[in-house]
Amino acid sequence: MAPNATRTVTIHEAKTNLSRLIAAVEAGEEVVIARGKTPAVRMVPIATKPHRVPGLWKGKIHLGPEFFEPMSEEDLALWEGRDDSL
Repeated sequence: MAPNATRTVTIHEAKTNLSRLIAAVEAGEEVVIARGKTPAVRMVPIATKPHRVPGLWKGKIHLGPEFFEPMSEEDLALWEGRDDSL
């Protein structure tokens, strides 16, 4: 079947052909497993994490010394989600 197509199989078919169904899902196909004629579950691939590159932002972001200064009590209350005005 073409990628992004939906295939519906019974539980028995899924148990018999699980490896093939997993390969189809990994290739982009959506597989629905039905209990009789009633759809029960959908198999979809797990999203992979993007590859991280160390140092990608080096030299592009600058934090001045004011970044490390303590917050005012008012800003700290807002940051922590407190409403000290009550």
